[in-house]
Amino acid sequence: MHSLLLASAPSAVPVHLVSKAGWPALIEHLAPEAARFAKAHGFAARPGQHVVLPDGLGAVSAVLLGVEGASARRRDPFAPGRLAAVLPEGDYRLEGEIDDFGLAALGWLLQSYRFERYRKPQPVRARLLLPEGVDGVELSALAEAVAFARDLVNTPASDMGPAEIEAAIRQLGQDFGASVTSQVGDDLLEHNFPMIHAVGRASPRAPRLIDLTWGNPADPKVTLVGKGVAFDTGGLNLKTDAGMLLMKKDMGGAAAAAAAARMIMQAKLPVRLRLLVPAVENAVSGASFRPGDVLRSRKGLTVEIGNTDAEGRLILADALALADEEAPELLIDYATLTGAARVALGPDLPPFYTHDEGLAVEISRLGQAVNDPVWRMPLWPPYDGLLDSKIADVNHVSGGSFAGSVTAALFLNRFVEKTQSYAHFDIYAWNPSSKPGRPEGGECQAARLTYALVKQLYPTLQG
Repeated sequence: MHSLLLASAPSAVPVHLVSKAGWPALIEHLAPEAARFAKAHGFAARPGQHVVLPDGLGAVSAVLLGVEGASARRRDPFAPGRLAAVLPEGDYRLEGEIDDFGLAALGWLLQSYRFERYRKPQPVRARLLLPEGVDGVELSALAEAVAFARDLVNTPASDMGPAEIEAAIRQLGQDFGASVTSQVGDDLLEHNFPMIHAVGRASPRAPRLIDLTWGNPADPKVTLVGKGVAFDTGGLNLKTDAGMLLMKKDMGGAAAAAAAARMIMQAKLPVRLRLLVPAVENAVSGASFRPGDVLRSRKGLTVEIGNTDAEGRLILADALALADEEAPELLIDYATLTGAARVALGPDLPPFYTHDEGLAVEISRLGQAVNDPVWRMPLWPPYDGLLDSKIADVNHVSGGSFAGSVTAALFLNRFVEKTQSYAHFDIYAWNPSSKPGRPEGGECQAARLTYALVKQLYPTLQG
């Protein structure tokens, strides 16, 4: 299990989650000196407020954490995660007003994450007793997969270029017995991935398409596609300084797809899994593709370039066309694709797009159930006309400033025809500030809900 998750801890300190409504009853059950200490420190069970109660001998006797009351619209299931990074080293157990002990424990593990590649590792932190009835193996696998994705996103582009993305996926394949192949550099042209090649050819770090397959070929086909732009300068439509600052996270879609693949493989779900990652650096040189160029795609559609800073949808289009050729039962892509998605829904709530009404219902429901929230946006057919080109089959950006996330999704949708169920996630892959279970920095969005979806659609046979 996860190093911070304990199967047994007889002396674990209780962590009481309590609302304002529940505080008067709880205080009656505390030892008098503990109750006086809590009152003296102004504890009133306000959401997020906590106090560490001493035992009189210099140790911790209990911890109190204020949470939203049961009448709140939705209590944050990751609320205990707030404590994981601030409590003294020791063993703890969760008690009190908790709706889902599994999510509470997961929030604790996710909050404990630290990116320590470039600095001295910190000492052991607060450990948690596995709540009764919670699957510690699955919980650990989810937390480790999220940490894997966060590490990829947090690593600067100097150490996470296309080759390093490939190395990470090859290691993933080795860990779970998957097959991994790649087409690199000019081989992309030979194997008909012209748009991946065009976007990445300006960089000295060769573009590539990484292809992982795992599972029984006779099982239902599930394919995940992740945008792997190691760094995005914007190309000839150069970004501003501020716009470029976080562009190491532009491979966050690849990280999320790889994390979802890891969860599926570790759980040994009965699917034939395929993970496709087009990995490039959108750089500037004499070889850069240009605004006004017309590229021929793998699907055969000609694409007029409206803006070189909209490169992600180009590489995804070639990868999606490849995925669609074998008509998987389920195809999902993840991409840090548009600023318009963030304007509409902010950094915490990625939009998703699908024509499949049943799939949309399940994605929304499972996102809420596993606290990996997303929000459906429309593939609105009248906006298809915004992608019209006078010289090619399609322009890859709209002619105006409206509905940027919708038109990006509509562009990608043109490259998927045979697949039974397809969904596109426009993720941010970054926490601008820390929240319970979501520390500041790289984030893994939509992967846990994908795992829950695939697990529901294709359950492991028991017995």
